[in-house]
Amino acid sequence: MARKGFVHVGNKVSAIIHKTLISRMMKNTAVLLVSCPDQKGLVASIANFLLAHNANILHADQHQDAELNLFLMRVEWDLNGFSLPLEEFAAAFEPIASKHEMTWRLAESARKPRLAIFVSKFDHCLADLLYRYQSGELHCEIPIILSNHEDTRWLADTYRIPFQFIAVLKNAKEEAEKIQSTILHRERINFIVLARYMQVLSPEFIRQYENRIINIHHSFLPAFHGAKPYHRAFERGVKLIGATSHYVTETLDDGPIIEQDVSRISHRDSLEDLIHKGADLEKIVLSRAVKWHIDNRVLVYANKTVVFD
Repeated sequence: MARKGFVHVGNKVSAIIHKTLISRMMKNTAVLLVSCPDQKGLVASIANFLLAHNANILHADQHQDAELNLFLMRVEWDLNGFSLPLEEFAAAFEPIASKHEMTWRLAESARKPRLAIFVSKFDHCLADLLYRYQSGELHCEIPIILSNHEDTRWLADTYRIPFQFIAVLKNAKEEAEKIQSTILHRERINFIVLARYMQVLSPEFIRQYENRIINIHHSFLPAFHGAKPYHRAFERGVKLIGATSHYVTETLDDGPIIEQDVSRISHRDSLEDLIHKGADLEKIVLSRAVKWHIDNRVLVYANKTVVFD
């Protein structure tokens, strides 16, 4: 019999052990994400700065965009033995950042970002995220789920996460967003995931969370953006369907793409088959994007992304 608080897990003890092992694997590290004009000596400058403060670099990855003459880098190091307090990092790193015209961001891996999930009626993406969250795969906190329908309340209750219903009426969307914003600020939310939230967010709302709202679109963008992509794909007789996870911008379904995947279909597949196969894609594509965002592996530039290994 399944125990309270563990969904689809036959043994409560094994679930606790699994979560404990994942927790032990979490490293006490810092991550630096950098973008700047490409030039000689950038890797050496960053590495020498970290070495000067006794950093043990665990991972380093870089990318050069030749067309834009842009250098992008992610470097992660062990904080054990690192001699520079992170609260003093900005002041110490500023001379190097200014010299090379760097845009940069520092993150501490041990800190759990606070995630709010927006959802409508479809529950498959929400269910997948909550399972991965409970199993310890997603290193974050989920203090609130917001929905314009009551359909998924049972799922939030199962995982014992607060659920807030907020009606989004056609002529009163601004009022709904004000309530949502109040809740998000109260819960100190760092980023938002739209797990099949079937509403268009206002530009004003999006600007509050620039590159911090992740959406799943049930199509391989840029094909079939907007509403009912499976219906249009079926009408076109496509041989591949896909799903796309991207950051939300003011232009519908046009934000920087984080992850995509596809599934082959044939003339034998009905519209219902496309929808069912697509739902599996949506879950995995969204969960990958969310995990990469949490792990500070995504760097946005020129309306696209680099996802570092």
